[in-house]
Amino acid sequence: MQFAHSTLDFNGPVAILRLDHQEVMNAVSLDMLGGLVEALDAVEDKRDVVRCLVLTGAGRAFCTGANLQGRNVQKPGKSAAGAALETAFHPFLRRLRNLHCPLVTSVNGPAAGAGMSFALMGDMILCARSAYFLQAFRRIGLVPDCGSTWLLPRLIGKARAVELSLMGERLPAEKALEWGLVNRVYDDSALWDETLKLARDIADGPTIALSLIRQLYWASEQNSFEDQLNLEFESQRRAGATEDFKEGVTAFLEKRPAKFNGR
Repeated sequence: MQFAHSTLDFNGPVAILRLDHQEVMNAVSLDMLGGLVEALDAVEDKRDVVRCLVLTGAGRAFCTGANLQGRNVQKPGKSAAGAALETAFHPFLRRLRNLHCPLVTSVNGPAAGAGMSFALMGDMILCARSAYFLQAFRRIGLVPDCGSTWLLPRLIGKARAVELSLMGERLPAEKALEWGLVNRVYDDSALWDETLKLARDIADGPTIALSLIRQLYWASEQNSFEDQLNLEFESQRRAGATEDFKEGVTAFLEKRPAKFNGR
């Protein structure tokens, strides 16, 4: 399916959403954001089928940040330079945050600025060995946005997060793995096959439980210990009422692999 500067494909229960504006290394315009939101609408329309979403970039980049050449958000001399953050970028990030299924980001090349934030929204973050991350905002006199000042200190600590933002230096994939920013790094030629393999494994899992798991970890950053205990209790009640829980227990007792149906 074609949308504005983005494509959506389905591989069984895995949906594959690609940022696709290769002439500008998948830099994000308002048009692209509109296309991405429409693609997520299409994913939600198939929520009974889609059990994992993969977000990646077409060509040689994942996403190099905001497209400053086109109709976009931050023009020099404008008093409301970040206006489109709340009207366009933030709604997309919130949609990823509240997705009904696990999100895998496959970082096939540079992930800079907003593109770095998009990549870090993944529940599992996979990288090509040649990929790198960049907090590019200081290079054009802006501050980090798209949630990066919330995500980065929680993933790698304040000192490293501040350094990346103040210095604007590239963070190679291998170093990102060492720091705990990403989950796995693969040779460039192997990244896509490994991405699909992992996404299919997730899609074959107990979808409702996996969705609840991702929501629990998102909530844990704001919750007190008592709040989190209560949320675990409510989430466990929901998971325990699913067909997949019954199948999981039955399969365990029968000493066979479980066959989850996502219900």
